[in-house]
Amino acid sequence: MVFTAKVDSSSLQRKPTLKWLKGKWLDLGSKAGKHLQFKETYDRNTKVYTYEMKIVKVVPGDAGGYRCEASAKEKCDSCTFEVTVEGKTLMFIHHFFFSRDAGEDEGELDFSALLKEEPKEEIDVWELLKSAHPSDYEKIAFKYGITDLRGMLKRLKKMKAVEPTKCDAFLRKLDSAYSVDKDKRIVLSVEVVDPNAQVKWLKNGQEIKQSAKYIFESVGNKRTLTINKCSLADDAAYECVVGEDKCFTEVFVKEPPVTITKLLDDYHVVVGERVEFEVEVSEEGAHVKWNESHKYRFKKDGKRHWLIINEATLEDIGTYHIFTNGGHSKGDLEVEEKQLEVLQSIADLTVRSAEQAMFKCEVSDEKVTGKWYKDGVEVHPSKHPPKIHLDTTGNMVSQNTIIVVAGNKLRLDVEITGEPAPTVCWMKGDNAITATEGRIRVENRKDLSCFVIEGAERDDEGNYTITVTNPAGEDKATKKSDIYYNSSAFLLECMHLFFSMDIFSHICSGYLMERKKKGSSRWTKLNFDFHTSTTYEAKRMIEGVLYEMRVFAVNGIGISQPSLNSKPFMPIAPTSEPTRLLVDDVGDSTCTLKWLPPERIGAGGLDGYVIEYCKEGDTEWVRANKDLVERNGYTVRGLPTGEKMNFRVMAVNVAGLSPPALLSQAVTIREIMEHPKIRLPRHLRTKYIRKVGETINLVIPFQGKPRPVATWTKDGQPVDPKKVGIRNSFVDTILFIRSAEREHSGKYTLTLQIENMQDSASIDIQIVEKPGPPVAVKITDVWGFNAALEWQTPKDTGNCDITGYMIQKADKKTMAWFTVYEHNRRTNCTVSDLVMGNEYLFRIFSENICGLSEDPGVSKGTAIIAKTGLQYKPSAYKEKDMNCSPKFTQPLMDRSVIAGYSTAITCSVRGNPKPKIIWMKNRVIIGEDPKFLMQNNQGVLTLNIRKASSFDGGTYSCRAVNELGQDEVECKLEIRGTRRRPFSTYVAADYLTLL
Repeated sequence: MVFTAKVDSSSLQRKPTLKWLKGKWLDLGSKAGKHLQFKETYDRNTKVYTYEMKIVKVVPGDAGGYRCEASAKEKCDSCTFEVTVEGKTLMFIHHFFFSRDAGEDEGELDFSALLKEEPKEEIDVWELLKSAHPSDYEKIAFKYGITDLRGMLKRLKKMKAVEPTKCDAFLRKLDSAYSVDKDKRIVLSVEVVDPNAQVKWLKNGQEIKQSAKYIFESVGNKRTLTINKCSLADDAAYECVVGEDKCFTEVFVKEPPVTITKLLDDYHVVVGERVEFEVEVSEEGAHVKWNESHKYRFKKDGKRHWLIINEATLEDIGTYHIFTNGGHSKGDLEVEEKQLEVLQSIADLTVRSAEQAMFKCEVSDEKVTGKWYKDGVEVHPSKHPPKIHLDTTGNMVSQNTIIVVAGNKLRLDVEITGEPAPTVCWMKGDNAITATEGRIRVENRKDLSCFVIEGAERDDEGNYTITVTNPAGEDKATKKSDIYYNSSAFLLECMHLFFSMDIFSHICSGYLMERKKKGSSRWTKLNFDFHTSTTYEAKRMIEGVLYEMRVFAVNGIGISQPSLNSKPFMPIAPTSEPTRLLVDDVGDSTCTLKWLPPERIGAGGLDGYVIEYCKEGDTEWVRANKDLVERNGYTVRGLPTGEKMNFRVMAVNVAGLSPPALLSQAVTIREIMEHPKIRLPRHLRTKYIRKVGETINLVIPFQGKPRPVATWTKDGQPVDPKKVGIRNSFVDTILFIRSAEREHSGKYTLTLQIENMQDSASIDIQIVEKPGPPVAVKITDVWGFNAALEWQTPKDTGNCDITGYMIQKADKKTMAWFTVYEHNRRTNCTVSDLVMGNEYLFRIFSENICGLSEDPGVSKGTAIIAKTGLQYKPSAYKEKDMNCSPKFTQPLMDRSVIAGYSTAITCSVRGNPKPKIIWMKNRVIIGEDPKFLMQNNQGVLTLNIRKASSFDGGTYSCRAVNELGQDEVECKLEIRGTRRRPFSTYVAADYLTLL
């Protein structure tokens, strides 16, 4: 028995996936073998996939409901059918097909209609499964709508395994069953005997990990599991495990009833129209059941469900029902026969003899076939001799000659008439052309024969004959085909184009040029009239943009294929003129010019500048620099003194010189006298303070012409060049001290001298450091809880003013110093809040802008705060017994590591007296093996294993022993080996990942 399904993939972007299912869940693809065989084919012309499922030697077990489901990305379509096996006769209950134009109706289908009617009386399915034979499980699951057969078997196994046994670990066990509404919370709780016992919670035999959904709590002897927002997936069997003891329960999640929010509508249609029954329910993905399940298509989208009848027939008349577990709706369908109407009747005709007469009649249904009668006698088609109707227009030079450009396509459509349909034969010379595929082929249709040549070549020239024949006669026509080549062009160079000609049959009329930006696909025509020369100059291009060009040759046949693209080229232009040209300085034979770069530089960049000069009134310019100047300034030398000179500057790039930038007026070459003037920076007009060891670098600009003479003095004496560095230039002077000392403090004076003119400026430099300690610190008075202190300023203030003092106190017992006052400006203070019975020392630090003194001034005496008759009577101290036997507060955890890597296992223990720690592997004590490193940090025990190998796997235990007892914990260490996969494995893995 073979089932065939066809899927139209013309509107799909990728190959569809098709599944054959039995019932509601069983995928038959996994059962492929001798009994079930699957086949898949693809037709490239129609883009239709054909899938076949073959059942070899049908048995009674093959009976049941089947479903074929095709899906591709977000589209889905399916069909259902049933198979009944009766003895040796197989009955195919429902024919199925795939719609090729489902369009927006494509989608998942609801197969709830396959379910049987709900039983009138409530039946406990689980009790029914417990008492049923395993061979009946599938039948019962299909009958009562259980889709997860694997979960059903696990749950049934747990239910059968649960037997009441005596348990010593639980004070109160879980109830036999719990019930909870969907999206609600449920709490499972037990009470254990040992308050320190560790419990595990299992769901369907799998351990539950704590998360936001599953919350574990442990309070005293009570252990609880809280499940938040219960879903249908939480409907399962749960276990609570304490050591070897377990207790079981079942959780049933109630699903809220699904109601119908939009009822079915009634339909009244005619035969052949499309019908869609639509209903909307209260829950997305809800299961619904239609009373009709075969012949129709089903579709669902969120809360909406459809029953679709593509072409209604009279058999579809009736009432359609839909059922949910909380509602019911029905809709009536009425179908009427189509009434055939004559839209245009036959009209009377009057024609001349030998002319054609055509009678027309138009009816309302395209599928209706009619019979023609003449005087009550049926008219049958008559025989006519064949006739060739050849069109002589188009590319025909004469009535029997066709011209085709080489490389173009020739298609000759010849209309043929004749009754019965004639036989067509095409021939080239004496050779018959029978091919229906390929470059030269013949395509025959009703009343039309097409002769096609793809990419005409010179060898295709010749005489072609078409002959049509039928029993009534024969007709023949001959055509001559001439193949012409058009011209070609090639070889382009930059903006001036040079190309050669290659003409085969016609003289070249001219050339057409096109250009485009590199990387673009848009070509721009450069000429609309034919250009007869083989050189061309392109204009109006954008500077800095890469262009490509190509050429077409034109002759009497047409335009050639384009030439190869030229090499990319870039139009480049000179820059604009330099800006803001001005005179910076003039000497007796020199002139210094400054300017700014051009506003527009362009794609050619900027290579440098050329400076030229000439005397006022002359037109001959002299170049001042041999090499290009890259800076924006230049000093022209060797100029005649007293002459008026004009200057200009031009920028240079690969395109040449830019327009010149000129001075507005001529410049007289003569030294200008300027009074000396010192421009003292603002921060040097006040006292300049620096710390000892810092670097001093003072740059003081000045002006004056000719160059002034700069002289430095300190406190009226010349500066020692060994201690202070001085460097003078044309425009400034620099005073430099590498490492400042206090002896560098003083008043420095700078004097500028030009002949009998001078200017001077003074700078006060102060070098400071931390002060010394205060002196003569003494305690002047002690009363109550107070002490009065006095001291004198330090001998060394650090070459600056003292800004304050910091006072500290210390108890003579502990000698821990505490700050009493900070930034105290006076040389005395009173220390309060001293503790009775203590004896105090005091120390004082002096402070300036550099910070606190390195050494303090310490008081010579001490301040004793005497007691005033108070007596302290301490209570008797009772020492608590802290002894206890060893107990591990954190056990060892199982580990799994890769061979070759180091690892560590950790636990923690408490006990008094301090217990002795013994590490064991496989119950054997680990000695002084250098591979193992044992550590004990405040009761946290760690065993480090260096570069674990397969021999280090096993059971590790830790034992703590003292005189009051002992405790022991253990764990398992698994060593996983590593092995490099072959290269082909990586390639296959990567290929599967891409798929």
